[in-house]
Amino acid sequence: MKDLFDKKCISPMLLNQSEPFDDKDYIYELKLDGIRCIAYLDRNKVTLQNKRYKDVTEQYPELKEMFKCVKNRVILDGELVMLTDGKPDFYALQTRSLMTDKFRIEIAAKRNPVQYVAYDILYNDGKILTDLPLYRRKKILSENVVEGNNLSISRFIEERGKDFFKLVKKENLEGIVAKRKDGLYHIGKRTSDWIKIKVMKDEELSVLGYKPDDNGEVKDLILGDYDNGKTVLKGSVYSGISREEKKIIKKYAENNRGTPYSDKYKDAVWIKPGLIGTVQYMAETDKHSMRQPVWKGLRFD
Repeated sequence: MKDLFDKKCISPMLLNQSEPFDDKDYIYELKLDGIRCIAYLDRNKVTLQNKRYKDVTEQYPELKEMFKCVKNRVILDGELVMLTDGKPDFYALQTRSLMTDKFRIEIAAKRNPVQYVAYDILYNDGKILTDLPLYRRKKILSENVVEGNNLSISRFIEERGKDFFKLVKKENLEGIVAKRKDGLYHIGKRTSDWIKIKVMKDEELSVLGYKPDDNGEVKDLILGDYDNGKTVLKGSVYSGISREEKKIIKKYAENNRGTPYSDKYKDAVWIKPGLIGTVQYMAETDKHSMRQPVWKGLRFD
């Protein structure tokens, strides 16, 4: 009968989100800007599976010898990370993950190898560990996995979440993750045992237009900035726009129609400059648009 290792059907545990906090019952780890990955390590084989159960082992040949880092069959939860100037670079990793040519993948793997950072162990030598508290799983992880072959183990600190977050923000990193010391591993579920705390950026941008819904009402706002007199598109945002703000924006658009700033957005309603609002987002993409934007509100000064 197949066990958890053979079935290879683990959906990673999910996270809630909050503001920074201190708590003696939690540990704090660096939130890595990478791709979540479950690693099945046998005595002579590695299988890597993303959160949608897709086997991505062939995509990362530099990780095929991670099995040398373990004593027994293990299942690890962790992150695929690519570093640029010593910091996780999601866009470099994303480019790499989309490669399909085997020869190009081999060259890329040697030029800038992907790292696997393990932060949990779910199975060891025939035993399922998900019902053990986190502090026990961390101990088993350190005792049964050694670093090397592009595999490393995530470090953590205790209690001082706020200070750790300040340091991460200063270094322009993605954020931190708080994990309850006695928390169990809930496969595929979202709980407050794991909490992500992201470094977000606030920026004031011009409302260049909006994408209407099927009824012609405001759906997504198209935002931009100005650089040396030129309009620079920063992307669109849907989350956080109030009903009242949608009314204001639509009324403004009726009397202030503008010319298209881009052909990227079909059926967009473009407006003249005049409305400015604040948007919060995690980081800029490699094309200078916003990643995970949230609208915070119109500015009325």
